Amino acid sequence: MGKNANVFLASAELAAIASKLGHIPTLAEYHQAMGVVNADGAAIYKYLNFNQIEEYVENAKGVTA
Repeated sequence: MGKNANVFLASAELAAIASKLGHIPTLAEYHQAMGVVNADGAAIYKYLNFNQIEEYVENAKGVTA
């Protein structure tokens, strides 16, 4: 990263908001953007429900623990 580089550890949500804005958001900007994320949370985070993804369920049927 180079000498005197600044590195920030952030959640995926914060990283997405920062990439959209082009800078690390203020607290107000973050809360405003998270309002949109939270309002659409069911659609945004649906990918985490692997049991609802048909392809995953089909592939998992033949796997034993």
